[in-house]
Amino acid sequence: MMKEFSSKLFAHGKALGLSEMEVYINKKSKLKIASFNKKIDKYDIADEVGLSFRAISNGKMGYAYTENINEEVIDRLVKEVIENASIIEKDDVDTIFEGSSEYMQPQTKENKLDNVSEEEKIDFVLKLEEEALSLDDRITMVGMSQYIEEINDIEIFNSKGLELKNRQNKAYVYLSTTAKQGEDIKTGIAYQVATDFSEFDYKKLAKEGVKDAVDKLSAEQIASGKYKVAFKNEVMCDLLDSYSEIFSAQKVHEGMSLLKDKIGTLVACSELSIIDDPFAKDSVVNRNFDDEGVATKPKKLVDCGMLKTYLHNIATAKKDDVESTGNGFKPTFKSVVKIAPTNMYIQKGEISFENMLKKMGKGVLITDVQGLHAGLDAVTGDFSLSCNGFYIEDGKIQKVVNTITVAGNFFDMLKDIEEICSDFKFSIPSTNTCFGSPSLLVKELTISGK
Repeated sequence: MMKEFSSKLFAHGKALGLSEMEVYINKKSKLKIASFNKKIDKYDIADEVGLSFRAISNGKMGYAYTENINEEVIDRLVKEVIENASIIEKDDVDTIFEGSSEYMQPQTKENKLDNVSEEEKIDFVLKLEEEALSLDDRITMVGMSQYIEEINDIEIFNSKGLELKNRQNKAYVYLSTTAKQGEDIKTGIAYQVATDFSEFDYKKLAKEGVKDAVDKLSAEQIASGKYKVAFKNEVMCDLLDSYSEIFSAQKVHEGMSLLKDKIGTLVACSELSIIDDPFAKDSVVNRNFDDEGVATKPKKLVDCGMLKTYLHNIATAKKDDVESTGNGFKPTFKSVVKIAPTNMYIQKGEISFENMLKKMGKGVLITDVQGLHAGLDAVTGDFSLSCNGFYIEDGKIQKVVNTITVAGNFFDMLKDIEEICSDFKFSIPSTNTCFGSPSLLVKELTISGK
């Protein structure tokens, strides 16, 4: 149906003077099930579809959008593109991409979600909440026991004969718990992402969520000073996410990244490699083309400490006289193409988490941070973040710490990494992007406590 619609749209556009044309279609389906107080309090099914049409009119690129895909909107789309192009003032000449010479075929994961009944998914959510409440008397509430399942379809057709389709199907489970001991109240979380429902283990998730909350009880402050600091893998995923735009060629061109002019130089410790891989086997994000139709490919952004490349879309690649890295993506179907990673992750090391703590000897293990958007500056690299964690001495956890702040500079921190663990984990993904990391040990950062 989409191919037939596109053909009719292209024919009408050509008749009204449009030359190069492209149709981008995004279809999403989402199922959300959540429980509260041992009852299902949310059961939502949402479907949405959006179409973006762009074309060249008198040498300028015009855009139009619709959520109603039928023949009645064809004339409107063409006329809106013509009108939109007429007010474009930039001198750059845009083109529609004709397609890459080759597209890697991802190792498609079998969809094992559709063959699971909705009753089983509801039962899982209820069991997850019940299990969490039963494990420890200090757990007073399960704030959220939630199952979310998403299907994301992307299709691209253009007047140069390009036809591309991609489907992502994933599900994740999220649990939040509240523990209370006296007047001390703490929250904990646990999550898991998968494409196979049988991989979800409600007992394991409940145990993780309960432990995360209970472990934070009876926390203390520690004295301010310089400490060795270890970041848990989930925290490093969040930090990598927050600083990921420093690898964007667009930010480099705008003077908003300190990695400008650093290609081929050391920007991190020699053991650190940062990769963007659209086919990462442990991730549920899998794209063999970006939203401009460019073939995606695995690439090392940082290889053994050396910066190898930026992330490019077609426009930034043209400006730097290089090939696009296949990282041109749209946040929504109405958005212009920006730059985003696919699966950006720090390559895991060999040392175990336990041995990393032993090597650390004395310091602070950070297990969660708050205020990422307000407490860090992606341009300068500076950060000052409220956090919780554990005080480590003799390589062992001695006490829980909270109401502390960790401060430093992300660019300096990359150079001061002493150990990279083997406990790799991916975060909960967005539509196009997932971040992954093992736990890391940093030589020294500033901790503000009492």
